[in-house]
Parts: sequence; structure tokens; C-alpha cells
Amino acid sequence: MKVLVTGAAGFIGFHLCSRLLRDGVTVCGVDNLNDYYDVRIKHARLEQLQQFEQFEFEQLDLMDPVPTFELFERELDSIVHLAAQAGVRHSLSHPRDYVDANVMGFVNVLEGCRHSEIGHLIYASSSSVYGASTELPFTENGNTDHPISLYAATKKANELMAHSYSHLYQLPTTGLRFFTVYGPWGRPDMALYIFAKSIMAGEPIKLFNSGDMQRSFTYVDDVVEPIARLLENPPSCDPNWSSQNPVSATSNAPYRILNIGGGEVVSLVRFVELIEKHLGKTAVKQLLPMQPGDIPATSVDTTALEETTQFTPHVCIEDGIRQFCEWFSAYHSSGA
Repeated sequence: MKVLVTGAAGFIGFHLCSRLLRDGVTVCGVDNLNDYYDVRIKHARLEQLQQFEQFEFEQLDLMDPVPTFELFERELDSIVHLAAQAGVRHSLSHPRDYVDANVMGFVNVLEGCRHSEIGHLIYASSSSVYGASTELPFTENGNTDHPISLYAATKKANELMAHSYSHLYQLPTTGLRFFTVYGPWGRPDMALYIFAKSIMAGEPIKLFNSGDMQRSFTYVDDVVEPIARLLENPPSCDPNWSSQNPVSATSNAPYRILNIGGGEVVSLVRFVELIEKHLGKTAVKQLLPMQPGDIPATSVDTTALEETTQFTPHVCIEDGIRQFCEWFSAYHSSGA
């Protein structure tokens, strides 16, 4: 098998590539190595991947159609599209970054898949698409018509764009709605990394909504495993789908949407307590009001994912944060 992974130097992309390479899969990794966050960690991830002979890497921007289409001239079996402009808060001040990377970049990927007859496109959506919905736990057929950030809107757009290509060209697509993924080699712009860095420096950590937030945290291994299983399990047309009573997570085209999350709902207060415990240092807490674009609570139903992959997330929050803190301490003690 030969798999193209976009965003290969990113957090989830790095872990997925590592897993596939250990399984003997040939991986073509693509990343533009932008400076949205410290590029040193991206290069460090790539150094780990480049130890494998069957790893190929190209630095390119998916918004550039010519080199992107050239990627698809290779004999590829499947694609995992993880490259995106991430971050809810950044989208408030840099909206065009999200339209360029998440919409225009995705169009180029879809077009490449269409012309090369790719067997399966798996792409990253987000739990952010649930937006203003308060019906917990979130299920794939729940309402996603009211995004509360442009980031979420671009991810919802990806799902709709993928469906059009599944319908028009019979391209099998699987959209994955990620729920707060964390773990070693995590993104420096995400809460866990920011909190750990501030705690070790004795600086205050910002707890929005006065810390009254709840999240379905997902350890990165519990994301990578089902993706690996999905690669050779493309969707088919749902024979039970009806235009008289349509659902949004499947279709009469080869299309599906799956929640991918750990299922364990943890309060932000508990989250911080575990970081303090495993770093051995107490945080200085700054309580702030709710941030625009944030969702106060997430809770995930992963029944469909478990039925499709026969995998149940199993890493508990305490073990996951412990492993992150051990990596964080080692990474920064090395001078990174």
C-alpha cells in the first residue's frame, strides 16, 4: 500500500505516518511547514519520520494546483488529508488563511483524487462543526448548521464539498470529526502544551469561562488506530438512505462522516490538576470570560466509528497526560 498523508509534519499527521511506516506502508508525506506555530517541532517530527526508508517527503503548498496535481501522478492507494489552517481563535483575526488553506486547498485535493481515481479519501473535519448545538452527546446526524467560528464553517464546507465529489464522481470519502486530540509531539498552540509551558515557567495560565469548560479529550493513539483501520475500509452507498428522510452522516453516494473521540468527558479544572500532578508544579490560574468561537462543552458519541472499525478508544486522561508530560519534559530538556 502507498498512502499520501498531507500535513505529515503536523501533530496527528506525524503520529499517523509513524504508525503506517511501522506497519511497512509506503508513505508520501506532504507539508508546507508554515510558521503558524514553531517550525522547529515540525522539523523534529520530520527527522523521526525520515529514519524510515519507505518515507518520502515533499514540501509544498496545496493551494498551488500544479505541484499538487503532480502528487497524484504517483500510484497512490489512499489519501489522508490532514493539512489545514487550524485554530479557532486565529480564525477570528486571519479569516482569509482559512478560506485559502481549508477551502481552496481542499478543492485541489478533491480534483487530484477525481482525476487519479483514488480508492479512498479520508479527511479531517472537526467537532467544531457542532457549533451552537447543545444536544449532547454529539452524534454524526446531529445539527451542524450553526457554526460559531469561521474555522468551523470551513470544516463544514469540507464535508459538503466531499459529498458533492462522492455523488458526482463516486469518490469514496470519509470525514472525521476530531474531538480535542492531545498527546506527545502535540501542537504548541493547543491548551495542553500552552498550560505545561506556562506552569513550568511560573507564568499564569488563562482559564476561559472561569474554567467552567468540559471536553471529550482524545489521546492521539486512539485517533491513529481507527484511521489506519479505515484506510482499507472505504464507504459504500448506504442502501437505507432516503431522500424523503435524509440523514447527514451517510448518503446514496460513497460518503460517510464519523466522530472520532475518546468519549471521556473531562472538566478543564481536572485537566489542569493532572498537568500539575505530572509536572510536579502548581499552576497560577487566571480566570477569564468565555472566548468568542468557543464551545462550553463537548461530548462525543462514537458508536458509528466503533461499529465501522471494531476499535474502542482506551487511553484514559490520566495516562495520556502523564505520557505527554514525560515527552514534554524530555523534549525541552534536550534544548528544544
